[in-house]
Amino acid sequence: MGAAESKPIEEPPPPQYDQPWRSTPWGKRENLRKDLKGFQVSNPNIKHVRILLAGEVGAGKSSFINSINSAFQGRITGDALVDATSGTTFTKTYRTYYIRGEEHTDILPFVFNDFMGLEAQDSRGAHTEDIVKALQGLLKEGCKLTPSPVSGEDTAYRSDPSLQDQTYCLVYIMAADNVSRMNPDVIKKMKNIRASASELDIPQVVIMTRVDEACPLVNKHLRRVYTSKKIKEKMQECSNLLGVPMNYIFPVKNYHEEIDTDDDTDVLILRALTQIVQTANDKLVRSL
Repeated sequence: MGAAESKPIEEPPPPQYDQPWRSTPWGKRENLRKDLKGFQVSNPNIKHVRILLAGEVGAGKSSFINSINSAFQGRITGDALVDATSGTTFTKTYRTYYIRGEEHTDILPFVFNDFMGLEAQDSRGAHTEDIVKALQGLLKEGCKLTPSPVSGEDTAYRSDPSLQDQTYCLVYIMAADNVSRMNPDVIKKMKNIRASASELDIPQVVIMTRVDEACPLVNKHLRRVYTSKKIKEKMQECSNLLGVPMNYIFPVKNYHEEIDTDDDTDVLILRALTQIVQTANDKLVRSL
């Protein structure tokens, strides 16, 4: 009996697609900035479209706000404070962050509210009830955020929110390099928030941060973000966990160690912001 024929060694599949599976306006940062600066809110009674960020501790909520501001101002900014060391939530106050252009007096027609991060333990992190209240505009500016929910008797509670106080898009921030390891209790809280937001007819978007940490290809060249099979897999994981469709999930790289802005980083951030603002405005149109 002859020796068994050796099987050919199968090469691993390539880590990227031949072509990007989603088009991206690389090199058109100025066009994106111009369009967003010229954005017109559909309801004349609302000056700024309000967008609320929610997500796990350390996912990059505050960094995303800073990165948006940096993309518009052409320099690294840090209005929303970020804690890079503690591993616990750093946002303690419910406040509105205004996005400004290169001229500081140039305030753009959309604002963000950051929220303390979600944690597995109910005694720590954001309370889901408070996030739902924020969506409805029931929390006043400057409200101190604690794991104990704000009640109707608290001075921080707003009983008669105006259209301007209400949220028109809920943005989940999820870290690409951590999505596979997210605590099930945190995921459950996010699903509960999603269910409440859906009942309120508030549209929802996922911003998937830290794509450079999740994929070596993207770490070397950000323009490979939509050819990377790893990034698409991570986006699908986000979709499976929350039920948000893939076309409402946007991978980005926040500024975290840079001292100068970068065209490609800005394009991803501004493209995602365009979709967020348009989605929020669609909600406004339905409310007319």
